[in-house]
Amino acid sequence: AQWLDHDIGKLHSEETLDLCTLTADHPVLLVNTASFCGYTPQFKGLEALHQQYKDRGLVVIGFPSNDFFQEADSAEETANVCYVNYGVTFPMTSEIKVKGDAAHPIYRHLGSAGAPSWNFNKYLIGRTGEIIEHFDSRVEPGSAELQAAIERAL
Repeated sequence: AQWLDHDIGKLHSEETLDLCTLTADHPVLLVNTASFCGYTPQFKGLEALHQQYKDRGLVVIGFPSNDFFQEADSAEETANVCYVNYGVTFPMTSEIKVKGDAAHPIYRHLGSAGAPSWNFNKYLIGRTGEIIEHFDSRVEPGSAELQAAIERAL
């Protein structure tokens, strides 16, 4: 989808993620994340979704953001929380803005479905780039509601 046509840094890495290639013809779950939030344990559930659905085509991408003042001070610390503490293997980008005028273009587009009001908002995107549904922080990755939406998108 055109609005996903961005290269963005990979968390704590010299590499970049080509989001257009990564997401082409796949249902996608985009999540704004934070390292020190009451919802941070959702990384475990997001990783479980990634493991459960990756072979069926689902792409999970995390976007660390400090817009709600819950992010680590360094990319290294953020990477430790994601990769070491929670065993995340799905793609994580470098830190971005997700709300307001300074929001990354991807999040400006997602705002049409409702801007994130806190960390761990989840946006389910269809294979052709349409926003299927926006789930707020309280919707756990393992919830029946989110899993049913993913099943429909697959």
